[in-house]
Amino acid sequence: MNYRKSFYMAAALALLLTVIFAVSGAAQAEGRKARARARVQTPINLAVLVQDDLVARVGSELGVTREFVRALPAGSRVMVGYVTSGSLQVRQKFTEDLDAAARALRVPVASESAAPFNPYVEVIEALRHFEADTKNRNVVLLVSDGLDVSRGFDSSSSLNSVDLQRAVREAKRRNVAVYSFYAPAVGLTSHDRTATLYGQSSLQRLAKETGGRAFFQGSDFVTFDAYFERFGRTLNGQSETAYE
Repeated sequence: MNYRKSFYMAAALALLLTVIFAVSGAAQAEGRKARARARVQTPINLAVLVQDDLVARVGSELGVTREFVRALPAGSRVMVGYVTSGSLQVRQKFTEDLDAAARALRVPVASESAAPFNPYVEVIEALRHFEADTKNRNVVLLVSDGLDVSRGFDSSSSLNSVDLQRAVREAKRRNVAVYSFYAPAVGLTSHDRTATLYGQSSLQRLAKETGGRAFFQGSDFVTFDAYFERFGRTLNGQSETAYE
């Protein structure tokens, strides 16, 4: 009796392991397919801009960000810059060396001392680095909380930011689509839902009016993996809806 019971238990365990391995294999295969769909198909000129006072967890997303940059097709050109303390710190000028661009990414300072108070002035500065004569599509990826408090913290000054409007005009003039990933900063947007709403609404306006897309989910984020998948698929011309 004990032998028969052991036999059935062993058979059940073997079946369970088979199912687990099958599910795991299917999940990995689906993950590979998703990454393949998200891989950008045609060369682009991409400026990656990271707001330097974002919460420390953004640093955990460097791996997937570097992976995305390195996976861009040959002929792509990438610039890496940080929006920090009212200035744009360019860590890598536009280059076709995708590995060098990926290595230029660093962990944000994650301190209010690095707060730009207005990310859109630095967006304008970054837009001026795009060359006029190029065959590649021009794209900005702005990782930011989107909040402009340079002229006050209210709906009229934040949602109708003068510098946001200037950034839209400059992007249109230079034919640059601005995409954004929302992440909270260590200041207001880490604890104030109104500030989060103002920031996300501003990022969405910037993206919509320049032909890009704003990606966010709720008032925080878990990982950029899903953002990059949708970003890549959007660049490839597939129908995609941004988080709202």
